Parts: sequence; structure tokens; C-alpha cells
Amino acid sequence: MFVVTNQSGIGRGLYDEKSVETLHGKMNSDIKTIGAHIDAFEFCPHHPREAQPEFLRECECRKPAPGMLLKLIEKWHIDPDASLMIGDRKSDIAAADAANVRGYLFTENNLYDFVAPLLGN
Repeated sequence: MFVVTNQSGIGRGLYDEKSVETLHGKMNSDIKTIGAHIDAFEFCPHHPREAQPEFLRECECRKPAPGMLLKLIEKWHIDPDASLMIGDRKSDIAAADAANVRGYLFTENNLYDFVAPLLGN
């Protein structure tokens, strides 16, 4: 399992990368209680219009661009045809499409109930 997330709050100076890494560590710790884990996290601190100068740019990692997904696909030797991405925004699905990964827009209340049929459970 992997997490890809836009984090323009870093670029805008609202919080730092260490705070995001701490959150990701907490997420992984919490799901370990049910026997799951997240293999890797990717985040994009950039924003094309609202960021501090070092983070102010168009980039290939900020969703809807597929950069974060493509990086994970290459690094982890992931088969896009055997993968799926679940996101809560249209930009997530656009990133999935651009990376040739099946994308699913999650708008429900229960993630398990949403995911189970996708995984054949």
C-alpha cells in the first residue's frame, strides 16, 4: 500500500516536512494495529500560484500530474494493470489515469465497504 498526497501547506509555510513525516508515521503505526502497513509515502510540497519561492512552481509530482505515482511504480516495480488508486478528489483520479492505474473516487462514508468489492472481498 502506498500514499500519494499533495501537501502545499509545506510550500505555503503552514507546516514543515517533518510534521508531514510525523503524521505519516502515526498513520502507519495506527494501521499496524490491524495488521496492515504502508510501504511508502510520497508527497508534493509545491504549488503553482500560492507558495514560498522555493516551492512556487508547476511540477510533475503535484496531482493531477502522475509524478508521485510514476516514481512509486518505478521504484517498487509495480504493475499498473494490477493496481488501483482510491482518492477523494477528481485530481487523484486524473493522476491515476495519467499513470495508467485504475482510479476510483471515494465519496462514501465507509472506506472498507467501498474497497472490499474492488478487491474481490
